[in-house]
Amino acid sequence: MSWQSALACWLLRKRVRPHTAKPEIDVELARAYASRRIWSPGVPRGWRLDTRDESGEWLIPDAPRRATILYLHGGGYYFCSPRSHRAITFALASRANAAVFSLDYRLAPEHRFPAALDDSVAAYRRLLADGVDAQSIALAGDSAGGGLALATLLALRDAGDPLPAAAVLFSPWTDLTCSGESMRTNEGRDPMYHASVFPRVAAQYLGQADAHHPYASPLFGRFEGLPPLLIQAGDTELLLDDCTRVAKKARAAGVRAELEIWPGVPHIFQIWAPFMPEANRALAQAAAFIVAMTSSRENQRPPITSIV
Repeated sequence: MSWQSALACWLLRKRVRPHTAKPEIDVELARAYASRRIWSPGVPRGWRLDTRDESGEWLIPDAPRRATILYLHGGGYYFCSPRSHRAITFALASRANAAVFSLDYRLAPEHRFPAALDDSVAAYRRLLADGVDAQSIALAGDSAGGGLALATLLALRDAGDPLPAAAVLFSPWTDLTCSGESMRTNEGRDPMYHASVFPRVAAQYLGQADAHHPYASPLFGRFEGLPPLLIQAGDTELLLDDCTRVAKKARAAGVRAELEIWPGVPHIFQIWAPFMPEANRALAQAAAFIVAMTSSRENQRPPITSIV
């Protein structure tokens, strides 16, 4: 573990984790805190940032792009934004020579499930309508956004849409029933969260929807026919089993799934780039995966239609 990761874990344990033990979720406080604490990196040289689209923001290279990334930010489905996750999206863009569209999907509790999913599916379909080749697109997301990216793949496959080349999932929240064993074994080890916060956040997003619905908790969906997945997580995370179970189930379904478990890093450690060495290495590996998958025509899969 680097000293930078140790410092990040210490700060999160002191500043963030105590709030997750409170019995109520203060939506406005979380949104205000995120907006105040955002460190936004500079736009990479050779890219331009376009924020005119109300549904999100584009980071576009001046030179021809190799790929297009549709990014879905985390934040428990109720806070954060494309701006809060620029440390990740800017790094992925520059390392993968990719255009990135970071979606500003609708948030709970004002907009409950499946509003975020509807927005992500619509954003992907708009890319296709604009002439972007499906096999040049990678989905990516972190935490709730990582679960949303996986749910988007399931929904697109079930609807018969052309699938993207790959998906990158940073500590995805894939089980809104919160039944993973790591919710217990990593309680107290996770520097960012108490396990008790997850059911409350899930209920806020789900409303009356069933937590077992595969578009809400994609862990419970069928994975046959999905494109290759790269999953990165920390070994002390409460969401660790949300990641390991997805990788196991994907492989059983014949899907290429690469799982990286990083020791001693906090939840969504990639957002600490460029300060944290582990974040820089993880993002470089994620970008290399995207480049490899969008460069290979072998990853194309025929759509599989099913009824959920």
